Amino acid sequence: MAKLIDGKAIAKSIYDNINLRVRELRSKGVIPKLAVVLVGDDPASRLYVNSKEKRARENGIETEEYHLDGSVAEAQVTELIKKLNVDDTVHGILVQLPLPKHMDKQRVLSCISPDKDVDGLHAVNAGALMTGSRGFIPCTPKGILHLVKSTGIDVSGKRCTVVGRSSLVGKPAALLMLNSDATVTVCHSRTADLGSITKEADILICAAGRPRLITADMVKPGAVVIDVGQNKIDGKWCGDVDFEPVEKIAGYITPVPGGVGPMTIAMLMQNTVEAAENTIVG
Repeated sequence: MAKLIDGKAIAKSIYDNINLRVRELRSKGVIPKLAVVLVGDDPASRLYVNSKEKRARENGIETEEYHLDGSVAEAQVTELIKKLNVDDTVHGILVQLPLPKHMDKQRVLSCISPDKDVDGLHAVNAGALMTGSRGFIPCTPKGILHLVKSTGIDVSGKRCTVVGRSSLVGKPAALLMLNSDATVTVCHSRTADLGSITKEADILICAAGRPRLITADMVKPGAVVIDVGQNKIDGKWCGDVDFEPVEKIAGYITPVPGGVGPMTIAMLMQNTVEAAENTIVG
């Protein structure tokens, strides 16, 4: 039976550290501040933004929300971002995704200063991750690596399979594991005989967005299984992993909810505090 990787408990230890760092910043006259740009009225986006803002306030991080109508022109969003870039009181800028269909996501995100890109989605930060240089790491992949390391297992030399190749999770998660000296395979919707590949993985990261895609016969006994999926079926949340059967096979496993989700927000707070600290160091 797998050991449960408790994302909530691990996130709490991260917040304890964040609180210490925020107090140190405030003692130097620096108040960490996160600017949140929300375009439109997507209910899920509103829920995510509320959670992030609540967590920021609980940790001494100021937030300022800019809620724009869904029909607003892309140029107005980019102009707002440019103003936030030069506002010295703002340390982190978060553009909540998804954006309305008439906007080019990459064009909007590229307007954020890399120094304030606490979501780690700017091309400069993506390039830093590719080269192993210093930069902001996307929050969910950063949380995934933290969860894997919380098991005490040495990532170096392990076989890692990432199911999913999105620029938000799959690709950066694969790069993080590669930078930690794992041997990495990336699978996706066109991968033939997926199960034969996942079954070789010592560390299996599932971020395909397909409910219960990973079944027990696809998992190596004793593997670390990180389930990024958030799927709602019949009013209940489930992941990309068929949890109960896989739990009997894996060595470690994250639940849904309560696994990766809490870590994503914790990493956002950590990146915001780091951005504020950089204004002193740099």
